[in-house]
Amino acid sequence: MVDNNLPMYYRNITPRLLEALGDSPVVLVIGARQTGKTTLVQSLPGERFAAEYITLDDSSALSAVADARGFVAGLSGPAIIDEVQHAPGLFPAIKASVDRDRRPGRFLLTGSANVLLLPKLSESLAGRMEILTLWPLAQAEIAGRRQSIVDTLFSSTPFPSGLSGIPRDELAGRIVSGGYPEPLSRQSEARRHAWFDSYLTTILRRDVRDIANIEGLSRLPRLLSLLAARTAGLLNMSDISTTAGIPYATLHRYFAVLEATFLVQLLPAWSGNLTSRLIKTPKLVMSDSGMAASLLGENAERLLREGPTLGPLLETFVAMEFRKDAGWSETRPALFHYRTHARQEVDIVLESPSGDIVGIEVKAATSVNASDFRGLRSLQEAAGERFVRGVVFYTGDNVTPFAERLHAVPISLLWS
Repeated sequence: MVDNNLPMYYRNITPRLLEALGDSPVVLVIGARQTGKTTLVQSLPGERFAAEYITLDDSSALSAVADARGFVAGLSGPAIIDEVQHAPGLFPAIKASVDRDRRPGRFLLTGSANVLLLPKLSESLAGRMEILTLWPLAQAEIAGRRQSIVDTLFSSTPFPSGLSGIPRDELAGRIVSGGYPEPLSRQSEARRHAWFDSYLTTILRRDVRDIANIEGLSRLPRLLSLLAARTAGLLNMSDISTTAGIPYATLHRYFAVLEATFLVQLLPAWSGNLTSRLIKTPKLVMSDSGMAASLLGENAERLLREGPTLGPLLETFVAMEFRKDAGWSETRPALFHYRTHARQEVDIVLESPSGDIVGIEVKAATSVNASDFRGLRSLQEAAGERFVRGVVFYTGDNVTPFAERLHAVPISLLWS
């Protein structure tokens, strides 16, 4: 149910969700627990989508779906079924019902596991279901801004004037708070850490057991801490296997589960047409900078004092802002990273469905120089005419052109 004790945020994916309900018989909203899926689906305008609400977190409702076909047949109209990953048997029953009646908006489902990584579930409704991902709150959503920074970067629109820099202590505070609504509402650092600890315990004890029959779940908290220490770095499974003392094959199974529960994700390497010159290893990204900071025992003060952790956590923070924004943008790009054998690299590469490219570098510094654009110039050469622009996000005050289609831009553009 909706938690009325938390602030209500407008979720920028709402228009896209309503569009999907207008032409798709089944819409599935996936995302980690506590990102606001239930609040979102229950707050849809009643005149545009009125439906019966059922949550499978309720034991009685979960018992009722033991007879999945009978349960679906007993629904009198459109239905919202929350936390559907608890009852995978529902998917074939919904498929059979939809095959008989393909009216749009019949089923709005939510799930805390990514069915795209669970083939038996995703195949059941192939071609019948649109899937949307709800991530933790974006900084734009916290600020109440509905425009898409992704669409701005892919357009020819000049960057807005009057942007201001952000003090490093405020930036560190945004990083360690992350985007989950509950810890954002807690003023105390200790209480935020307590929430993250309890959250991970719930995920590992409940959701992981729901979707995977694996042993050694007690190893996962330590593994998550190891991954947090490597966020925004190239994924080296052999090194992690050795450090964690987990067999390589077992580690792959664990990692798939952590991806399916939205705790970690990968940025593939962008290759273009020059695959022989590029490193193809994906980059590891924790799905929330606040959770990563909590796993590392970081707070805003230590983050600024200790230095080396700031860069990876800031890059994680920015990468996730673009991951979230991509979900409601008109452009809907895919996210990559770029790295050559000559060590030219770009933190984030956005590629539109038509092949246009935007490169993004992230710097914690208050000033930028020409050397900070080396990786972007390499990407510009590799992408050719497909290259729209390259941006170095930094903590300074001014939008500064460094060359045609290359700019330094205050990081505050993400939410201003």
